[in-house]
Amino acid sequence: MNSRSHRFWIPSTLIVLAAAGLGYAYAQPELETNLRSWMVSAILLMSSLFLMLWFILLSGFSGRLRLQAFALLIVASIAFMLTMKVDGAVGGTGLPRFVWKWSTPGERHLAKPLDSDAAEPTLADMPDVPQFLGTNRDGILADPGLATDWKATPPREAWRADIGEGWGAFCVVGGRAITQEQRDQEEWVSAYDVTTGKLLWHHADKTRFVEWQGGDGPRATPTHDAGKVYTQGATGIVNCLEAASGKLLWTHDLQKEHNTGVLTWGFAASPLIVDNLVIVSGAKRSGPTLIAYDKLTGELSWKSGTDEATYASPLLTTVLGKRVLMSNNASGLALYDAATGAQLMDHAWGEDKWPKASQPLVLPGNRVFLSAGYGMGCAMLQIKPTPDGRFTAEELWRNNKMKTQFNSVTPMDGIIYGLDDGKLAAMDIATGERLWKEGRFGAGQHLLVGSKVLIQSEQGPVHLMEATRAGFKELAKLDALSSKTWNYPTLAGKWLLVRNDKQVACYELPVTTK
Repeated sequence: MNSRSHRFWIPSTLIVLAAAGLGYAYAQPELETNLRSWMVSAILLMSSLFLMLWFILLSGFSGRLRLQAFALLIVASIAFMLTMKVDGAVGGTGLPRFVWKWSTPGERHLAKPLDSDAAEPTLADMPDVPQFLGTNRDGILADPGLATDWKATPPREAWRADIGEGWGAFCVVGGRAITQEQRDQEEWVSAYDVTTGKLLWHHADKTRFVEWQGGDGPRATPTHDAGKVYTQGATGIVNCLEAASGKLLWTHDLQKEHNTGVLTWGFAASPLIVDNLVIVSGAKRSGPTLIAYDKLTGELSWKSGTDEATYASPLLTTVLGKRVLMSNNASGLALYDAATGAQLMDHAWGEDKWPKASQPLVLPGNRVFLSAGYGMGCAMLQIKPTPDGRFTAEELWRNNKMKTQFNSVTPMDGIIYGLDDGKLAAMDIATGERLWKEGRFGAGQHLLVGSKVLIQSEQGPVHLMEATRAGFKELAKLDALSSKTWNYPTLAGKWLLVRNDKQVACYELPVTTK
């Protein structure tokens, strides 16, 4: 049989087209890693499929050889299904991570609750961190005087422990570090002594959120106010607890009471305290976007909005002299009256089919910076009044030079800093020009500590950076965790709390003497 009967032009053409597609994917400098990974995987999968179809149906090789190849393919597919299982996603790409079915995680030694008459936690000289991203919910923290030579004076590991699954951070109050975690079929709110790691109390709800890409367990960070802790679980359970004891004061189930449904990756927004109210996010379009309860009694005060909520948390700010709630929703940015919940603005931006997890950044001059991953990029808005007492937004600039995925941005000296597709990037606030983009931190998180940038990388290490308009310099590094970490770090003075879905650790960072 001659080569023409094998139709070799077909596989040759397929290989050329696949190579061109791969070349295109890697030649796009602003194409995000997750989208590139899906594109490359699709190209390789489709090319392999068509090559197999060519070989079996059109190659002209002997029927016996083609039948053997087909049988081998079937056996290999069955063997794969019998021996492999999906264990979450590969980093922040969203692609499935396959492991052996018989592989099991190492034995975990989860902390057990203390007796009800356990001693009070050892209080340390540390400021409270009452909510997600710090006191002002902006990721900007006061510098406690961190020393920058961690080789000469290394951070002291105060304690380390296994922890239940979960992707939120800690709030810190009175020496207690409070977070949410999944323990089997119970979703816990748990309080640990910051300096010793002792589990002081826990509250359990019989619920479990399961999602193969992002991982199981709760997503949000607890909020503290006046001796009480407010939480929102991944399935929509809202709790008010005593901070000292964990005693349940009131609770609501958003799915049952407001027909919210559950977002694809679960409820992830952290509760917000505004005067006498606690504000929580809804979920699907069948329910309200924001819901306000009386923070003491739990009585419903108002609900507002019809847009689908997303994974960013609502925040309180002032725009044109008016106190408003700002919410980065699925379809766009919305503003609400802080007291009544009346919707004052709805500005469309981004794509509602993709998640938005980054916090809006409010800047002087009634400007708001928005950013997201999944091809949405970033935009700078100018908020203006309308004759009817509402607001409208004018877009000052837009580009694809800041593609935040799970993290938010922080401003300093006229520059916006953030992780652009896993690399630390600096952007000029006035023009949107990207000044530089360096490093590899994956789907990590960062905080601005004084004039320093503290980054928790997706791989687990913590980096202390010096960043300016000219570039960045790594000052110190701490191998804090060693597995996928999508959780924000919490810094209470010199006390650094880090966690992921497997471990939690607390470090006492070195500070300079005064």
